[in-house]
Amino acid sequence: MSATTPSQQGRTAAVEARAAVIAASGWGNRVSWLQPRNACLWVYVVLVGYGLYYTVTLVRAETPLYAPALGLSALIFAGYTIPFWWFTTRIDRYSRQPLSVVVAAFVYGGFAATWTIALHGNSAIIGLYSKWFGASFAQDWGAGLAAPFFEELGKGAGVLLLLFIASSVIRTAYDGFIVGAFVGLGFEIIEDTLYALNSAPDGFGTDQIGNSLHTVVLRLATGFTSHIAYAAIFGAGVVFIVGTVAQRRRPGLGLALCATAMALHFVWDSTAALSGGNGLAILFMMIGCVVLTLVAVVSVFRLTVGAERHAMRTVLTPEVESGILTDEELDALAGDGWARRRYRRHGHGHRDRARRHHRLEAGHDLADELARSGGHDSDRVLFARSELERLRVQ
Repeated sequence: MSATTPSQQGRTAAVEARAAVIAASGWGNRVSWLQPRNACLWVYVVLVGYGLYYTVTLVRAETPLYAPALGLSALIFAGYTIPFWWFTTRIDRYSRQPLSVVVAAFVYGGFAATWTIALHGNSAIIGLYSKWFGASFAQDWGAGLAAPFFEELGKGAGVLLLLFIASSVIRTAYDGFIVGAFVGLGFEIIEDTLYALNSAPDGFGTDQIGNSLHTVVLRLATGFTSHIAYAAIFGAGVVFIVGTVAQRRRPGLGLALCATAMALHFVWDSTAALSGGNGLAILFMMIGCVVLTLVAVVSVFRLTVGAERHAMRTVLTPEVESGILTDEELDALAGDGWARRRYRRHGHGHRDRARRHHRLEAGHDLADELARSGGHDSDRVLFARSELERLRVQ
């Protein structure tokens, strides 16, 4: 009877750890949208459905008068969506969210959070401010004391609904960060198009293209540091508050993140009131708010991404022990962008650097296939390993 060697015991432990982290993280799980008994799904459908109805009604009413402004704005913002979609997808490079989930988040942000929640909520509370404190107060402070509440809570509600609809894959605060970013992207695009459309009638609509382009340029310049960033921070906070099988509840931290998103939004929407209308002060406050938002979103990214990197390292550690990957490659795959670039730059010549790049992509494909198979050697896992072997000898 042969004894188990320490190396075999170590590999067995690594394989068991891989299976455990795959099960806990939900990496590779499928999402079923056929959930007739899930109330959250029906709430999602109703909110998005009303938002779509409102959008169609608005477009039909405005198109005869302002079709050029609407068409141009929609075209520009559609192009603007592409790089931000690519960037957000790119940073979700560990246990990626399924396409159906990020599309659902984008659609919710674009139609439910904007029209169904934020539009009516903002209008109602600003009307109350006007009654309680006067029209001047509502004009100066209305946006800052309405939008941070209804818009952030509306976007956060989307993350919460999707958390309970797609609980098989939304497991960590980083998942909430990514899903929130897509909710914010949808909100940003539709809201910006509305702003451009609303500016078209200025000057009795004699220069609707020029008026709309002025609004478009302003919104493009500040897009990433507004709704996308706020919703990403708020989304991470939602998951911390609720907790999952893979994310320990940290309600204090979660509430702090949600409050941070709302505070940043308040400052951004209240720059004119806070500065007393001074143009130079407004400019400096806007720049400061952009910087603070970037610092906040990067900090939340670093706070939440650790669990994803740990999962990647755990899933691929047995592949290092079996010689499929090297320690250097594992560090790059489970590391940040600097680690990946450092690994590629250590190549000798362009061809070797290209080979290293393809090795990293193949390593990530192997991790995805291992997650889908629950850590077992499926045909797709074996093929992914063969690709790594092929790239080794090139």
